[in-house]
Amino acid sequence: MDRVLRCIVIDDEPLALGLIAGYVRNTPSLSLEGTFTSAAEAISIVMSGDIDLVFLDINMPLLSGIEFASVIPSRSRIVFTTAYDNYAVEGFRVSALDYLLKPVSYSDFMRAVSKGIEWFRIAEPGDAVRSSNSGISYISVRTEGRLLRLRTDSILYAEACNDRVMLFRNEGEPVSVLMSLTELERLLPADEFMRVHRSFIVRLQGVEIVERGRIVYGRTYIPVADSRREEFLSRING
Repeated sequence: MDRVLRCIVIDDEPLALGLIAGYVRNTPSLSLEGTFTSAAEAISIVMSGDIDLVFLDINMPLLSGIEFASVIPSRSRIVFTTAYDNYAVEGFRVSALDYLLKPVSYSDFMRAVSKGIEWFRIAEPGDAVRSSNSGISYISVRTEGRLLRLRTDSILYAEACNDRVMLFRNEGEPVSVLMSLTELERLLPADEFMRVHRSFIVRLQGVEIVERGRIVYGRTYIPVADSRREEFLSRING
């Protein structure tokens, strides 16, 4: 990834705000897009979808860093900066990229930046689906606090669950992915997968039993929408 990451800094303490803003200005791989003394002031710029990294204080009046992180788009990655270490668990619950204790050293700052660079390198839309020399396809997806690389032929089906997606695989536990079903649909190879219902995507090669208009995986039944049934049957029979 060669592009510069666009950053903002949010902190109600002027000295802390100036320190992190200075770090951003002096790091060639970053671009400072704004500084804010409250999370409420920064909502509009983050909601625009143009910000990559948010350096965010946790303990702020009106709107706390935790509350702010829970409502912004998942594409913007959060790096928490705080003087209190008792917020660490809450920070990672909202999928923070990193958690830095004040006063933040430049080496700790760069550790977080390196995580951000790696995150966006793997998660860039153009790099989301990759093929190895053997022709096997992979996707990189965001889970709680990490990126996960999955073989597409290991996925049986995906189910929308509120603000995330559950990926069910041939083996292993289901994986909770931080994206919408529509976003996942764009990542998956169109010749291998089909959205059969507003809440489900299936891998066509993994379908073995269709009964009464439903796909059967053991004791699990996946509905096929009436509007998609003809195309679905045509594709699995083709």
